[in-house]
Amino acid sequence: MHFIFRLALVLSPILILSPARAASPEDRYIAARDAAIARFAKQEKDGKIDEAADKAEAAARDELKGQLIAILSQPARPGFAPAQLNLDTLYKGDMGFGMLDGLRFDADTGRNGAKIGEKRADGSFVEPKAHIIVTSEALFMRWLHEHKTWWDKGTKNVPQQIEPALKFEGLYTQAISTDAAVINFDELPVVKPSSASLTYGFLAGRTQDTTPDAADEVFVAALANGKFYVAYGEIEPTVQVPACTAIRTDYNKKADEAAERLERKQITRAAYDKLGDLRQQGDDAFKRCFVQHAPEQPAFAEATKQAQALLEMAIGK
Repeated sequence: MHFIFRLALVLSPILILSPARAASPEDRYIAARDAAIARFAKQEKDGKIDEAADKAEAAARDELKGQLIAILSQPARPGFAPAQLNLDTLYKGDMGFGMLDGLRFDADTGRNGAKIGEKRADGSFVEPKAHIIVTSEALFMRWLHEHKTWWDKGTKNVPQQIEPALKFEGLYTQAISTDAAVINFDELPVVKPSSASLTYGFLAGRTQDTTPDAADEVFVAALANGKFYVAYGEIEPTVQVPACTAIRTDYNKKADEAAERLERKQITRAAYDKLGDLRQQGDDAFKRCFVQHAPEQPAFAEATKQAQALLEMAIGK
Protein backbone atom coordinates (compact mmCIF):
# COMPACT_ATOMS: atom_id res chain seq x y z
CA MET A 1 0.00 0.00 0.00
CA HIS A 2 2.82 2.42 0.95
CA PHE A 3 4.58 1.60 -2.31
CA ILE A 4 1.43 2.37 -4.35
CA PHE A 5 0.99 5.66 -2.48
CA ARG A 6 4.62 6.66 -3.09
CA LEU A 7 4.30 5.71 -6.77
CA ALA A 8 1.18 7.87 -7.07
CA LEU A 9 3.10 10.83 -5.60
CA VAL A 10 5.90 10.33 -8.12
CA LEU A 11 3.56 9.97 -11.10
CA SER A 12 1.12 12.77 -10.24
CA PRO A 13 3.37 15.65 -11.42
CA ILE A 14 4.01 13.78 -14.66
CA LEU A 15 0.29 13.34 -15.22
CA ILE A 16 -0.33 17.00 -14.46
CA LEU A 17 2.41 18.14 -16.85
CA SER A 18 1.60 15.72 -19.66
CA PRO A 19 -1.01 17.89 -21.45
CA ALA A 20 1.48 20.78 -21.68
CA ARG A 21 4.23 18.45 -22.86
CA ALA A 22 1.85 16.99 -25.47
CA ALA A 23 1.52 20.37 -27.21
CA SER A 24 3.26 20.21 -30.57
CA PRO A 25 5.49 23.01 -31.91
CA GLU A 26 2.64 23.86 -34.30
CA ASP A 27 0.24 24.10 -31.33
CA ARG A 28 2.58 26.53 -29.62
CA TYR A 29 2.94 28.58 -32.79
CA ILE A 30 -0.84 28.83 -33.25
CA ALA A 31 -1.31 29.77 -29.58
CA ALA A 32 1.29 32.54 -29.87
CA ARG A 33 -0.17 33.79 -33.15
CA ASP A 34 -3.74 33.86 -31.84
CA ALA A 35 -2.70 35.59 -28.62
CA ALA A 36 -0.95 38.30 -30.64
CA ILE A 37 -3.94 38.71 -32.96
CA ALA A 38 -6.27 39.06 -29.97
CA ARG A 39 -3.97 41.62 -28.36
CA PHE A 40 -3.79 43.80 -31.46
CA ALA A 41 -7.52 43.37 -32.16
CA LYS A 42 -8.25 44.93 -28.76
CA GLN A 43 -5.91 47.81 -29.55
CA GLU A 44 -7.64 48.28 -32.91
CA LYS A 45 -11.04 48.31 -31.21
CA ASP A 46 -9.83 50.81 -28.62
CA GLY A 47 -8.31 53.04 -31.32
CA LYS A 48 -4.82 52.61 -29.90
CA ILE A 49 -2.93 51.76 -33.06
CA ASP A 50 0.14 53.98 -33.12
CA GLU A 51 3.85 53.71 -33.85
CA ALA A 52 4.46 51.77 -30.64
CA ALA A 53 1.70 49.29 -31.53
CA ASP A 54 3.13 48.84 -35.02
CA LYS A 55 6.57 48.12 -33.57
CA ALA A 56 5.05 45.57 -31.19
CA GLU A 57 3.17 43.95 -34.08
CA ALA A 58 6.37 43.70 -36.14
CA ALA A 59 8.19 42.20 -33.13
CA ALA A 60 5.40 39.64 -32.70
CA ARG A 61 5.75 38.59 -36.33
CA ASP A 62 9.50 38.31 -35.87
CA GLU A 63 8.95 35.98 -32.91
CA LEU A 64 6.54 33.86 -34.97
CA LYS A 65 9.10 33.69 -37.78
CA GLY A 66 11.63 32.31 -35.32
CA GLN A 67 9.21 29.59 -34.27
CA LEU A 68 8.55 28.60 -37.90
CA ILE A 69 12.26 28.53 -38.72
CA ALA A 70 12.68 25.98 -35.92
CA ILE A 71 9.58 23.98 -36.94
CA LEU A 72 10.27 23.83 -40.68
CA SER A 73 14.08 23.65 -40.69
CA GLN A 74 14.38 24.90 -44.27
CA PRO A 75 17.67 25.21 -46.17
CA ALA A 76 18.63 28.36 -48.06
CA ARG A 77 17.71 28.37 -51.75
CA PRO A 78 20.14 29.66 -54.41
CA GLY A 79 18.89 32.90 -55.97
CA PHE A 80 16.47 33.56 -53.11
CA ALA A 81 16.74 35.89 -50.13
CA PRO A 82 16.58 34.55 -46.54
CA ALA A 83 13.20 33.32 -45.31
CA GLN A 84 10.56 35.79 -44.16
CA LEU A 85 7.30 35.17 -42.32
CA ASN A 86 4.53 34.86 -44.90
CA LEU A 87 2.08 36.77 -42.69
CA ASP A 88 1.93 40.41 -43.81
CA THR A 89 0.01 41.52 -40.74
CA LEU A 90 -1.52 40.47 -37.42
CA TYR A 91 -4.09 43.29 -37.57
CA LYS A 92 -7.51 41.83 -38.39
CA GLY A 93 -8.55 45.02 -40.18
CA ASP A 94 -5.70 44.92 -42.70
CA MET A 95 -6.17 43.66 -46.26
CA GLY A 96 -3.39 41.07 -45.97
CA PHE A 97 -4.74 39.44 -42.80
CA GLY A 98 -5.15 35.66 -42.83
CA MET A 99 -2.41 34.62 -45.25
CA LEU A 100 -0.93 31.13 -45.09
CA ASP A 101 1.19 30.48 -41.99
CA GLY A 102 4.63 29.66 -43.31
CA LEU A 103 8.03 30.90 -44.39
CA ARG A 104 8.41 32.75 -47.67
CA PHE A 105 11.55 32.89 -49.79
CA ASP A 106 11.58 35.80 -52.28
CA ALA A 107 13.81 35.77 -55.37
CA ASP A 108 16.69 38.21 -54.94
CA THR A 109 16.21 39.70 -58.42
CA GLY A 110 13.34 40.69 -60.65
CA ARG A 111 12.63 39.60 -64.20
CA ASN A 112 15.75 39.64 -66.42
CA GLY A 113 17.95 40.14 -63.37
CA ALA A 114 16.56 43.59 -62.56
CA LYS A 115 17.30 45.02 -59.12
CA ILE A 116 14.44 44.75 -56.61
CA GLY A 117 12.78 48.13 -56.03
CA GLU A 118 14.18 49.69 -59.19
CA LYS A 119 11.74 51.90 -61.10
CA ARG A 120 10.78 50.66 -64.57
CA ALA A 121 10.13 52.87 -67.59
CA ASP A 122 6.37 52.37 -67.17
CA GLY A 123 6.50 53.74 -63.61
CA SER A 124 6.13 50.37 -61.87
CA PHE A 125 8.74 48.98 -59.51
CA VAL A 126 10.70 45.76 -59.88
CA GLU A 127 9.45 42.99 -57.60
CA PRO A 128 10.94 39.53 -56.94
CA LYS A 129 10.42 37.34 -60.00
CA ALA A 130 9.45 34.30 -57.89
CA HIS A 131 8.39 33.28 -54.40
CA ILE A 132 8.39 30.00 -52.47
CA ILE A 133 6.17 29.47 -49.41
CA VAL A 134 6.76 26.50 -47.12
CA THR A 135 4.69 25.28 -44.20
CA SER A 136 4.01 21.98 -42.47
CA GLU A 137 1.15 19.78 -43.59
CA ALA A 138 -0.36 20.15 -40.11
CA LEU A 139 -0.31 23.96 -40.29
CA PHE A 140 -1.74 23.87 -43.81
CA MET A 141 -4.66 21.72 -42.65
CA ARG A 142 -5.31 24.10 -39.75
CA TRP A 143 -5.26 27.02 -42.17
CA LEU A 144 -7.74 25.27 -44.47
CA HIS A 145 -10.09 24.73 -41.53
CA GLU A 146 -9.77 28.37 -40.44
CA HIS A 147 -10.67 29.48 -43.98
CA LYS A 148 -13.69 27.20 -44.31
CA THR A 149 -16.01 30.22 -44.06
CA TRP A 150 -13.46 32.99 -44.63
CA TRP A 151 -15.35 34.82 -47.34
CA ASP A 152 -18.87 36.21 -47.03
CA LYS A 153 -21.90 33.98 -47.37
CA GLY A 154 -22.69 33.38 -51.03
CA THR A 155 -19.01 33.37 -52.05
CA LYS A 156 -17.40 29.99 -52.58
CA ASN A 157 -14.79 29.18 -49.94
CA VAL A 158 -11.77 26.90 -50.08
CA PRO A 159 -12.61 23.15 -50.11
CA GLN A 160 -11.58 21.24 -47.00
CA GLN A 161 -9.98 18.30 -48.84
CA ILE A 162 -6.42 18.89 -50.04
CA GLU A 163 -6.69 17.81 -53.69
CA PRO A 164 -9.72 19.97 -54.58
CA ALA A 165 -8.29 22.78 -52.45
CA LEU A 166 -5.16 22.91 -54.63
CA LYS A 167 -7.35 23.38 -57.72
CA PHE A 168 -9.34 26.22 -56.12
CA GLU A 169 -7.92 29.57 -57.22
CA GLY A 170 -9.29 31.29 -54.11
CA LEU A 171 -6.78 29.33 -52.00
CA TYR A 172 -3.93 31.22 -53.66
CA THR A 173 -5.68 34.58 -53.41
CA GLN A 174 -6.02 34.04 -49.65
CA ALA A 175 -2.63 32.42 -49.07
CA ILE A 176 -0.30 34.96 -50.67
CA SER A 177 0.34 38.69 -50.49
CA THR A 178 -1.82 40.22 -53.22
CA ASP A 179 -4.28 43.04 -53.77
CA ALA A 180 -5.89 41.20 -56.68
CA ALA A 181 -7.56 37.84 -57.20
CA VAL A 182 -5.50 34.98 -58.60
CA ILE A 183 -6.94 33.59 -61.85
CA ASN A 184 -6.39 29.96 -62.85
CA PHE A 185 -6.21 30.00 -66.66
CA ASP A 186 -5.36 26.36 -67.21
CA GLU A 187 -3.67 23.41 -65.53
CA LEU A 188 -0.02 22.77 -66.42
CA PRO A 189 1.31 19.22 -66.97
CA VAL A 190 4.04 19.42 -64.33
CA VAL A 191 5.78 16.16 -63.43
CA LYS A 192 5.41 15.08 -59.80
CA PRO A 193 8.84 14.80 -58.13
CA SER A 194 9.50 11.45 -56.47
CA SER A 195 9.44 13.04 -53.00
CA ALA A 196 5.96 14.52 -53.52
CA SER A 197 2.68 12.78 -52.80
CA LEU A 198 0.59 15.42 -54.59
CA THR A 199 1.33 18.29 -56.99
CA TYR A 200 -0.68 20.81 -58.99
CA GLY A 201 0.44 23.57 -61.35
CA PHE A 202 -1.40 26.16 -63.37
CA LEU A 203 -1.07 29.19 -65.62
CA ALA A 204 -2.14 32.28 -63.74
CA GLY A 205 -2.82 35.98 -63.79
CA ARG A 206 -4.20 38.56 -61.37
CA THR A 207 -7.34 40.64 -61.67
CA GLN A 208 -9.41 43.18 -59.80
CA ASP A 209 -12.16 43.01 -62.42
CA THR A 210 -12.12 41.03 -65.66
CA THR A 211 -9.89 38.13 -66.64
CA PRO A 212 -6.68 39.46 -68.24
CA ASP A 213 -5.90 38.61 -71.87
CA ALA A 214 -2.64 36.82 -71.05
CA ALA A 215 -1.31 34.49 -68.36
CA ASP A 216 1.87 36.06 -66.99
CA GLU A 217 2.53 33.82 -63.96
CA VAL A 218 2.74 30.17 -62.99
CA PHE A 219 1.74 28.63 -59.66
CA VAL A 220 2.75 25.21 -58.36
CA ALA A 221 1.72 23.53 -55.12
CA ALA A 222 2.89 20.27 -53.58
CA LEU A 223 2.78 18.03 -50.54
CA ALA A 224 6.12 16.37 -49.82
CA ASN A 225 7.75 14.90 -46.72
CA GLY A 226 5.19 16.36 -44.32
CA LYS A 227 5.53 19.85 -45.82
CA PHE A 228 3.23 21.91 -48.02
CA TYR A 229 4.74 24.16 -50.70
CA VAL A 230 3.35 26.96 -52.84
CA ALA A 231 5.67 28.53 -55.41
CA TYR A 232 4.77 31.18 -57.94
CA GLY A 233 6.56 33.48 -60.34
CA GLU A 234 6.47 35.62 -63.44
CA ILE A 235 6.93 33.93 -66.80
CA GLU A 236 8.49 35.08 -70.03
CA PRO A 237 6.99 34.94 -72.60
CA THR A 238 3.42 35.31 -71.42
CA VAL A 239 0.81 32.86 -72.72
CA GLN A 240 -1.97 34.34 -74.80
CA VAL A 241 -4.35 33.24 -77.53
CA PRO A 242 -5.30 36.16 -79.79
CA ALA A 243 -8.28 34.28 -81.26
CA CYS A 244 -9.76 33.92 -77.76
CA THR A 245 -9.23 37.61 -77.02
CA ALA A 246 -11.04 38.43 -80.27
CA ILE A 247 -14.06 36.38 -79.15
CA ARG A 248 -14.33 38.37 -75.92
CA THR A 249 -13.80 41.67 -77.76
CA ASP A 250 -16.73 40.79 -80.01
CA TYR A 251 -18.99 40.10 -77.01
CA ASN A 252 -17.94 43.38 -75.38
CA LYS A 253 -18.73 45.23 -78.60
CA LYS A 254 -22.20 43.63 -78.63
CA ALA A 255 -22.68 44.67 -74.99
CA ASP A 256 -21.78 48.29 -75.81
CA GLU A 257 -24.08 48.31 -78.84
CA ALA A 258 -26.97 46.86 -76.84
CA ALA A 259 -26.54 49.44 -74.07
CA GLU A 260 -26.48 52.23 -76.64
CA ARG A 261 -29.62 50.93 -78.36
CA LEU A 262 -31.40 50.74 -75.02
CA GLU A 263 -30.39 54.31 -74.19
CA ARG A 264 -31.73 55.49 -77.55
CA LYS A 265 -34.93 53.51 -76.93
CA GLN A 266 -34.32 51.42 -80.04
CA ILE A 267 -35.00 48.26 -78.01
CA THR A 268 -37.17 47.65 -74.97
CA ARG A 269 -35.85 46.90 -71.49
CA ALA A 270 -37.34 43.39 -71.81
CA ALA A 271 -35.44 42.79 -75.06
CA TYR A 272 -32.25 44.14 -73.50
CA ASP A 273 -32.61 41.92 -70.43
CA LYS A 274 -33.22 38.91 -72.65
CA LEU A 275 -29.69 39.32 -74.05
CA GLY A 276 -28.27 38.51 -70.62
CA ASP A 277 -24.89 39.67 -69.34
CA LEU A 278 -22.98 39.81 -72.61
CA ARG A 279 -19.71 40.77 -70.94
CA GLN A 280 -19.87 37.75 -68.65
CA GLN A 281 -20.79 35.55 -71.59
CA GLY A 282 -17.74 36.90 -73.39
CA ASP A 283 -15.50 36.24 -70.41
CA ASP A 284 -16.82 32.68 -70.13
CA ALA A 285 -16.30 32.09 -73.86
CA PHE A 286 -12.76 33.49 -73.59
CA LYS A 287 -11.91 31.06 -70.78
CA ARG A 288 -13.31 28.05 -72.66
CA CYS A 289 -11.34 29.03 -75.74
CA PHE A 290 -8.16 29.60 -73.72
CA VAL A 291 -8.31 26.19 -72.05
CA GLN A 292 -8.78 24.55 -75.45
CA HIS A 293 -6.09 26.42 -77.37
CA ALA A 294 -3.44 27.57 -74.86
CA PRO A 295 -1.65 24.18 -74.92
CA GLU A 296 -1.12 24.69 -78.67
CA GLN A 297 0.96 27.83 -78.06
CA PRO A 298 4.79 27.53 -77.91
CA ALA A 299 4.72 29.74 -74.81
CA PHE A 300 2.65 27.07 -73.00
CA ALA A 301 5.50 24.55 -73.18
CA GLU A 302 7.94 27.19 -71.98
CA ALA A 303 5.65 28.09 -69.06
CA THR A 304 5.47 24.40 -68.12
CA LYS A 305 9.29 24.22 -68.04
CA GLN A 306 9.45 27.31 -65.84
CA ALA A 307 6.80 25.89 -63.49
CA GLN A 308 8.68 22.58 -63.26
CA ALA A 309 11.93 24.37 -62.42
CA LEU A 310 10.17 26.40 -59.74
CA LEU A 311 8.61 23.27 -58.24
CA GLU A 312 11.97 21.51 -58.09
CA MET A 313 13.59 24.57 -56.53
CA ALA A 314 10.86 24.54 -53.87
CA ILE A 315 11.00 20.88 -52.83
CA GLY A 316 14.00 19.37 -54.61
CA LYS A 317 13.90 16.77 -57.38
